[in-house]
Amino acid sequence: MESIESLPTVETAKKLGLLPEEYDRIQEILGRKPNFTELSIFSVMWSEHCSYKNSIVWLKTLPKDSPRMLAKAGEENAGLVDLGDGLGCAFKIESHNHPSALEPYQGAATGVGGINRDIFTMGARPIAQLNSLRFGNIDLAKTKWLVKGVVKGIGDYGNAFGIPTVGGEVQFDDCYNVNPLVNAFSAGILKVGTQASAISYGVGNGVFIVGSATGKDGIGGASFASEDITSKSSEKLPAVQVGDPFQEKLLLEASLEIIEAGCVIGIQDMGAAGIICSTSEMSAKGEHGMIIDLSKVPTRQANMKPFEILLSEAQERMLIVVEK
Repeated sequence: MESIESLPTVETAKKLGLLPEEYDRIQEILGRKPNFTELSIFSVMWSEHCSYKNSIVWLKTLPKDSPRMLAKAGEENAGLVDLGDGLGCAFKIESHNHPSALEPYQGAATGVGGINRDIFTMGARPIAQLNSLRFGNIDLAKTKWLVKGVVKGIGDYGNAFGIPTVGGEVQFDDCYNVNPLVNAFSAGILKVGTQASAISYGVGNGVFIVGSATGKDGIGGASFASEDITSKSSEKLPAVQVGDPFQEKLLLEASLEIIEAGCVIGIQDMGAAGIICSTSEMSAKGEHGMIIDLSKVPTRQANMKPFEILLSEAQERMLIVVEK
């Protein structure tokens, strides 16, 4: 990325995964040319992975209304359904196809980690995991390598985190030879009325990053996950995040404890696009601005640049807004 960190042009935008017409729209919005950091922000936030810009037209046709819905599709980090007897079930499914195609163990493991964070950031305790997998020709050495890594990644993360994988399904077909499908599902339980929201409001309230330090792993991962994957994609290995299920277990207990304490305004998992995604989404939802100081972000590497800190997809992190 550093090689293109210069005066922004349409070419720079293209290299970051933006279309020329998207670059023109960015200039319209800002009323000027974007700097490199701003261009990097748009490249991840306008990726299919973060904005669903290509699939939203179809997603909107799916049913999402019911008297039992406590949080509809797209409203919060996960869906929430009233089970009756004062209990709610939060659940969500997430794909981690591209990372798993390059580094099957960490790609699948971080898919499991990310989907569990979406559940407990709602204030629900995860109780069960499922997975849906698609691989290519079972006789190919690459397929065997992918299957072994993905299955071990899912199992190891779930075991260390302490949530059982209660079921799953797998199919093999030649159309998945280049790009396997790795879908992770998590479900959790909470008492109705105790759920948390991914929102930010209240002048002077504190904004905190909780969990792991921020590193250079996964920078641009959201843009990468939105591309067509090819045999040349292996050159982009830095886009794969690295998970730490033991840290996530601590984060789970701490998050549920602080939500129960009643001082949380809003809480969101730092998944795709990291700090920039969680801060901007929570701010937009609450219709309140947010001032963030990148010099205060704990980092794993020295001299990280602003765009690296903003876009890092380092795992096991939460953004929490609390009452002053």
